[in-house]
Amino acid sequence: MLKKTKLYISISLLLIVMSIGVLGYMLISNDTFINSLYMTIITMTTVGFGEVHPLNNTEKIFTIFLILISIVVYGYAVSALTEYLANGKILQRLKYKKVQQKIDNLKNHTVVCGYGRNGKQATIKLKNFKMPCVVIEKDKELIEELERDNILFIEGDATDDEALQKASIQNAKSLITALPSDADNLFVVLSARQLNKDLTIISRASNESSYKKLLIAGATNIIMPDKIGGMHMASLVVTPDLVEFVDRLTLLDDESANLEEISINDLPSKYLNKTILDLDLRKKTGCNVIGFKTADNEYIINPEAETILKQNSNLIVLGRPNQIQKLRQIL
Repeated sequence: MLKKTKLYISISLLLIVMSIGVLGYMLISNDTFINSLYMTIITMTTVGFGEVHPLNNTEKIFTIFLILISIVVYGYAVSALTEYLANGKILQRLKYKKVQQKIDNLKNHTVVCGYGRNGKQATIKLKNFKMPCVVIEKDKELIEELERDNILFIEGDATDDEALQKASIQNAKSLITALPSDADNLFVVLSARQLNKDLTIISRASNESSYKKLLIAGATNIIMPDKIGGMHMASLVVTPDLVEFVDRLTLLDDESANLEEISINDLPSKYLNKTILDLDLRKKTGCNVIGFKTADNEYIINPEAETILKQNSNLIVLGRPNQIQKLRQIL
């Protein structure tokens, strides 16, 4: 703010000196406004053009005075401008504008509200799977971290509709709100659902009492990290080998993932209304179909080979990394 004030002061001083020059020449030389302005400009800029008429001693003294104060004001102005540019305000604004243009062009991306522990893990997962995402965060330190990691972000409060709109929420496919306050998450869910009716919304919750409220507000799924963490730890006691095996199926990055979700809509049209047997993934890729999600959002574990591949349904496939890679290449 101080550097911007100095810049405004320097501009004001330049205008004052120009006004003094114009009025001075008009009074001393009894000249016209245009001639006086011309003399003032060539004197202040020291370009060396010819005078409009030969100067008398009084005019020469006034000209010397005008040159000296112009040099002082120029020096102050250059100093203020240098500080302003060095502070990075202009470059920062240009950088933010470029980032905003990238965000405006996104389609079917994920908006992540909050870059705390849960938000950061969600962003890392999305980034590893090469899924576009935009983070909304107001903490300066976390924003610096987002810049270093080259992650698209909006600096602002996620509970503010303007921040959601800047994140192109109307074009987004999903939203993850991982703010520490349940009340803030509830507010984000309400706002996001109003801005995008088709949005898939995943919300974090700390208290059991917030669960139903978030569902009513429009959340698709609610995650309670503390509850999940406690259940996971208990499972490691009760069924340690099973939990470790399941954990190995959901590794951190795309290259080593063993589970893949396939939308029937993305398959070649020849497979529509055919059976899982007709798809023959085991023979073509080595992968096994371990789950099926119907168009009515019902899950079938270990589906029959005769299950019909209907539109808007999904397959859940298990395979080793090289088999998953082959699956992606074929389908």
